[in-house]
Amino acid sequence: MPGTLVKLLDEMPTSRATPPLLKRLNERTVLEAIREGAPISRAEIARRAGISKPTVSLALESLLAARLVREARPLTSRPTYGARFFEAVPEAALVLGLDLGARFLRAAVSDLSGVVRARHDVELRVADADLVLDSLPGLLDDLVRAAGLAGAPVDGAVVGVPGAIDRDLDTIHLVENVAGLDGRRFGSDVRERLGMRVTVHNDINLAALGERWRGAARGVDDFAFVSVGTGLGAGLVLRGELHRGYHGAAGELDFVAAGLGDEIDPCAAALSAVAERLAAGRHTSLAPPFGGPEIFAAAASGDGVAQQVLAEEARRIALHVVPVAAVADVGLVVLGGGIGANVLLLDEIRSLLARWLPYPPRVEISSLGDGAVLSGALAVGLDGALENVFVNRRRAGFSPES
Repeated sequence: MPGTLVKLLDEMPTSRATPPLLKRLNERTVLEAIREGAPISRAEIARRAGISKPTVSLALESLLAARLVREARPLTSRPTYGARFFEAVPEAALVLGLDLGARFLRAAVSDLSGVVRARHDVELRVADADLVLDSLPGLLDDLVRAAGLAGAPVDGAVVGVPGAIDRDLDTIHLVENVAGLDGRRFGSDVRERLGMRVTVHNDINLAALGERWRGAARGVDDFAFVSVGTGLGAGLVLRGELHRGYHGAAGELDFVAAGLGDEIDPCAAALSAVAERLAAGRHTSLAPPFGGPEIFAAAASGDGVAQQVLAEEARRIALHVVPVAAVADVGLVVLGGGIGANVLLLDEIRSLLARWLPYPPRVEISSLGDGAVLSGALAVGLDGALENVFVNRRRAGFSPES
């Protein structure tokens, strides 16, 4: 049974159902059947939804008038004997996804079918929350125009940010790399600038949801997304649901190093420090400032010192995966970030986990790259938009009178 239908049934009063309520329920049921099976005929809708053809016809009349559904061409070349086919209108609303980091603000809009219609990546000269807020209205206008959908309503925005998010999904803590973001009710600020529904999530949590929607964790119910780059973090999906934790700080892997100093830090600055230490007085192509791309390139070309650096890096990443695997017993770990997503680390990480754990998780590289956070943001936004668009179109008076 579709999720929206379950939600509606849960919220229904126990008293006798009224004709308007039954009409809305039928329309939702028909709309979900069309979304899942398009292009789909009236007879097939009735079969899948378990309601009569006359009832389907009435629901279709309302959905067509609300411009949530339109006629479509059948996929088959066989005779259709006059049957009409239908599909949902993906442009009935758009969803905005935002990914705010220390160096980039990434933004994308998708339609209701989940197709990304436009994406813009803006390099930040200064990572400052106020400057980002000032840029959002113009950025949204540019995206909608680039999508060729000027005038299309934007249902809401989902924003990925570094740090822990309070239970209100609004206030942000533990942020060091974006000025003016720590302790701020950023969701409320974005809502004020854009005039729409806004939800804020930790960026790595959204990356995990993005991987489950369209990436390496598609269909996996228990996994962790571990991001290693200039910073470190993890997103946990358990039993198919994002696990945020009591304070919204689940996955803050920096705390694993408590009491150990920098001895197991796998982030970019620590990687450079390891390279500088191991390269001292030895024959190697590595040279200051010992950047990550240069280290990986040297290792790939056979530089022995660079390969030692990567072996140590793999060990440090594996040390952060172990507590996640030991406590949550996840079946999969997806590695992302500018460092973690490098395939040169994969075999060593897998080997170490196999030696250290009785039930090592499968380890894979992110298939979404720097688009993982945006994918997760759009996935979350779509969950709400599919329901909101139906309700809002009816309230706006698009449907015939009940």
